[in-house]
Amino acid sequence: MIHKRWFQVIVTAILLSLLVLLLNQIHFFFEPILTYIAAIAVPLIGGGILFYISRPMLQLLEKYRVPRILGILIIFLLYIFIGFLITRFIAPIAQEQFTKLVDNIPDMAEMLSETVTYWQQNQDIIPSEFNSTIDNVVNNLETYLQGAPTVIINVVSQLIGFVFALVLIPFFLFFMLKDGDKLVPFIKQFLNNRAAKSFEKLARSVDYTLNAFILGQMTVSIVVGLLLLIGYMIIGLKYALTLALFAMVMNVIPFVGPFLAVIPALLVGLFQDPILAVWVAVITIIAQQLEGNFVSPNVMGKALSIHPLTIITLILAAGSLAGFLGLLFAIPTYAVLKAIISHFYEEWLERRETTNPE
Repeated sequence: MIHKRWFQVIVTAILLSLLVLLLNQIHFFFEPILTYIAAIAVPLIGGGILFYISRPMLQLLEKYRVPRILGILIIFLLYIFIGFLITRFIAPIAQEQFTKLVDNIPDMAEMLSETVTYWQQNQDIIPSEFNSTIDNVVNNLETYLQGAPTVIINVVSQLIGFVFALVLIPFFLFFMLKDGDKLVPFIKQFLNNRAAKSFEKLARSVDYTLNAFILGQMTVSIVVGLLLLIGYMIIGLKYALTLALFAMVMNVIPFVGPFLAVIPALLVGLFQDPILAVWVAVITIIAQQLEGNFVSPNVMGKALSIHPLTIITLILAAGSLAGFLGLLFAIPTYAVLKAIISHFYEEWLERRETTNPE
């Protein structure tokens, strides 16, 4: 009976449950370890993201026989130059537009309230039972709209400040770029030949997954942001730069990001001129179609192979548990775990076929 698949599954489930129960009972033992991990998590993750963004540039420089240390210094200077351009030319315009947008929120809320009230009085589609709910939303609409920018500012500022204010990130990035290719050989020397080959294959799989996701999401966000900015400027939408930057940030979140990104632009277009809301929708559809048919397939390919329903489930769960950071890291974490599990499953199948040949 012990060789039956169903028996093995039941025993595995019981052992995992006992392991979870045991870990819960001795959680105090892991608190110092978790504290240490939390202390280095942000610079490690921040440095890792910048590492995958910087590595193609470093490889290109090395292709032209530029010494690695010099190439790393060139990349750091490039980041400093990009930061200067953003601070000097983009940030002031975005800040001015955002300030004007916040100042216009009361007028926008009043206009929307009048529109909804007029629509309620001249329609008979929605049952009267729902009118009280609509009235409640309309009466508190200005409060909701005035609070939304504050929430967005807090989330974005905390995220940016939490990541980039830490001076450890450049140090992590420097040593990742300098010695990143030495990690796998260093670990392999402690393993036997079979385990070393398995570990190297696993490391390549995880590296490919992270590289595809990080570069893919960054490229998609930048391309979509630029396309939306051009489209918004063509139709004369107010606060075009601020709305495009918001869309760029939201597109980092897989699948649901584009839907969140278009909401502020639709509202601004509706208040400025109702026909602009239609044009905003058209521009968004065009940008997403270009991204979905040309950018993502060429940049990300099918590296992740995650079903949309799985993405939605992961984002909902991660957002509830870990907030905005959970939305950002749920998909890459799942993709890495999937790559690890798939690797060991394939190893198990190979060993099984070797042990029990037909």
